[in-house]
Amino acid sequence: MSLIGPLKPLLTALVMPPAGPLVLILLGGLLARTRRRWAWGLVGMGAVMLWVLSCQATAYGLNQRLLATYPPVSTAQLKESQAIVVLGGGVKLKAPEYGEPILAHDAHMRLRYGIHLARQTQLPLVYSGGKGWAAPSQQTLSEAAVAARVLQLDAGMRFAWVDEQSRDTQENAELSYAQLAPKGITRIALVTNDWHMQRSLRHFEQAGFVVHPAPMGYVQPPLRWETDYLPSGHGLSANRQVLREWLGQLMDRLH
Repeated sequence: MSLIGPLKPLLTALVMPPAGPLVLILLGGLLARTRRRWAWGLVGMGAVMLWVLSCQATAYGLNQRLLATYPPVSTAQLKESQAIVVLGGGVKLKAPEYGEPILAHDAHMRLRYGIHLARQTQLPLVYSGGKGWAAPSQQTLSEAAVAARVLQLDAGMRFAWVDEQSRDTQENAELSYAQLAPKGITRIALVTNDWHMQRSLRHFEQAGFVVHPAPMGYVQPPLRWETDYLPSGHGLSANRQVLREWLGQLMDRLH
């Protein structure tokens, strides 16, 4: 993990849309003079892939086919849990309107749902997130530190425990277990996006936890043809999330 970890952001960016399809188009352009038939094939393939992988409907279909999806956590599952563990999802360093780093969208929504569950159950709230492999060198605070500040300001609450060292999902699980198991906490409700839950669940169970999935942030089904079956920035982002998670699962199987 330590050898490939620093390369993960670059390798992922090169194969994910839009870079992946654009690379095909670029290769087609380079072959235009010598291999005209191959060139047009690559350009056409790249253009079609870019169009299809920019549609929200495609993201929903890929999510249903490539990844497992989970129902919302039940009251019975929450009663069996000893803590709520929220997984990090990134930091936005430049937020001049606040004058300090803030949580990225996924991270903020995960925390918001964790707060909702903690208020319902009175269970201790735990946050797992350090500085990920893709974090810029300018990031000095861990994600958990940023989340703790958001939690205090927005909800008037404090985390019971935080993991500030983890860089990816596997480390989220291992470092959380190392911190919580000595305190007798091994049954948790795990909060992360539904598309991220399958891999997270496997890592946390392998670490030693009994895990009750508490998914949120589901990939939305297509509702309008003019917005969901045509390319959009939102659709491109959703496809990147699903495909990146699927690629992450493939990489896990190789280790």
